[in-house]
Amino acid sequence: MMENTLALDLAIERTTQSRLPQVDLNNPVFGRTFTDHMLSADYIGGKWTNVRIMPYQDLSISPALSAIHYGQSIFEGLKAYKNAAGEVLCFRPDENFKRMNKSAVRMCMPEIPEEIFMGGLRELLNLDRDWVPSREGCSLYIRPVMFATDAFIGLRPSETFKFLIFCSPAGVYYSAPVKVKVETRYTRAAEGGTGAAKAAGNYAAAMYPTKLAYQEGFDQVLWTDAKEHKYIEEAGSMNIMFVINGTIVTAPETDTVLPGITRKTVLQLAREWGVPVEERKAAVTEVIEGIQNGSVQEAFGVGTAATIAHIKTIGYEGKLYELPDVNNRPFSNRVYNELEDIKRGRKPDTHGWVMTI
Repeated sequence: MMENTLALDLAIERTTQSRLPQVDLNNPVFGRTFTDHMLSADYIGGKWTNVRIMPYQDLSISPALSAIHYGQSIFEGLKAYKNAAGEVLCFRPDENFKRMNKSAVRMCMPEIPEEIFMGGLRELLNLDRDWVPSREGCSLYIRPVMFATDAFIGLRPSETFKFLIFCSPAGVYYSAPVKVKVETRYTRAAEGGTGAAKAAGNYAAAMYPTKLAYQEGFDQVLWTDAKEHKYIEEAGSMNIMFVINGTIVTAPETDTVLPGITRKTVLQLAREWGVPVEERKAAVTEVIEGIQNGSVQEAFGVGTAATIAHIKTIGYEGKLYELPDVNNRPFSNRVYNELEDIKRGRKPDTHGWVMTI
């Protein structure tokens, strides 16, 4: 369990009228409804200032806002849950804090002080704790974001920035196993690019090929390497893992693969359970042949939104390849249940992964 050791000079303006009575927390729609408050901070004159929690509201921006024109924008995604005692539990926020600052460095943006990210997050969750759903499968999705705010359309790094954290109650992200298409034309990230940063532009570039996949009946694309389109890297907006002959196989962390926090967690649990792990390149042909001969036993995406997203079908070169039934996937089902139990306080947090509010 994480301890609260951070001091933060924080101004708090509470909303005069909560919107919570108008929200059905038993059936929240992902990304549509937002809690009463948000955290805000400004980077001006080489330092972070004006740190405050205020009612959730629209922003007033200049048409010349640097982020709009040049894409200096990064974000994170994490979740909070409610345990049986009514406490709010936030899963591994320290890892999101570290990853956001790595993204900031790559995108020529200032790093965020720990007391603003972690201390501000704790205060925000405490203030909006009644927004955290209690129903199984539901959670509070948390979105930290930082973007450039210079009103200047010259091409250079911005000198001012805004950092926000706001939250949205969320239901199940994928309600059923997903069908993915191996992408062999378009590219999510190339060596030397921003693939390892959680930069907004990465997601914008992914929308068109994902749209084409939707039109063909798929739920997501299976990204391959930019050079040869030979090796599998990610699954849509998630990391991807395979169980091949009892071994967990996943792409290594490179500058084309986002260093996922759920990925890191799943691999740690696998190693603790004595399950072999290989962080290596997996060729598309290896996976397709493995599905055909039965050596590929499981395939699943791992990420904050879905935790574990079972993959039922992989489309490649006009053919569909079906994976084993979801009920016959011992590892991914076990790790999903383990993570849900830890996140929701049903099992002891022996790793120090949970911040309790």
